[in-house]
Amino acid sequence: MRATGPDAVRLAVVAWVLWVLLAASVQAQEVPRISPAELAAKLGGTDLLVLDVRAEADWKASEKKIRGALREDPRGVGSWASKYPKDKTVVLYCA
Repeated sequence: MRATGPDAVRLAVVAWVLWVLLAASVQAQEVPRISPAELAAKLGGTDLLVLDVRAEADWKASEKKIRGALREDPRGVGSWASKYPKDKTVVLYCA
């Protein structure tokens, strides 16, 4: 039996609401954060990878950069994320 008319509309609305709720719950997951002091204490360690993901113009204009950080384009994460080891702690910063 196939839903038609008002039943099809109700089914579509329920499916859309469930999709929105699921998407919101996935986005609500908190990303771990690290304070500047915690980062400073870990810098130089072999298990840490620091990526500067500022826009290129901001990065070029800035005199403040974390020593040893690598710069990556934040819009291209899909093209560079897989090249870094999964066993390291990765810190992304943009300020």
